[in-house]
Amino acid sequence: MNGYAFGSESLSIDSRASEGGLALRRTGLLLRLELPSNPEILCVVRSAVMRLSEEMGFSAEGCRAVTRAVDEALANIIRHAYGGKAGQPIELVCRGLPSQTDGPGPTGLEIVLVDHGAPADRDKLRGRALDDVRPGGLGLHFIQDAMDIMQYTSEATGNQLRLVKYLPASDSKPQIAKGD
Repeated sequence: MNGYAFGSESLSIDSRASEGGLALRRTGLLLRLELPSNPEILCVVRSAVMRLSEEMGFSAEGCRAVTRAVDEALANIIRHAYGGKAGQPIELVCRGLPSQTDGPGPTGLEIVLVDHGAPADRDKLRGRALDDVRPGGLGLHFIQDAMDIMQYTSEATGNQLRLVKYLPASDSKPQIAKGD
């Protein structure tokens, strides 16, 4: 969907007996979910994103921020793109971004959300003022605060929200998992 190639970029495990364990490459396609526009499924997605961000090596605070951003984005798709209508398709794709310096491990996590609902009004993609205290309307602030990149595109084939969070250099996970 939307020009993404699936399959060849999946999580790969390379057994290397000489290194005493498994080499884990956390780049390329990590997770792909096709879900209905139903708020009840958000708890499952939150759990999956939290666990994936933990495995990527984000700090506990970073994991919570990424999870909250994805949750808010999905809630916005359900509420605004689909007008609360249940059962509409949403695709979530998570990829590990490869190191730009040939270093070990990923440099970050890319999350792409695709829907086929009403496109967002770009004039309303700003969120309300933080000093306007009332319920709701802070989702975009949470997303922008949590993520390093937020890109929204809308075409005839659907809407796409691309979120990227980079790992701090000290947060990257080692590439070798020792066996028993």
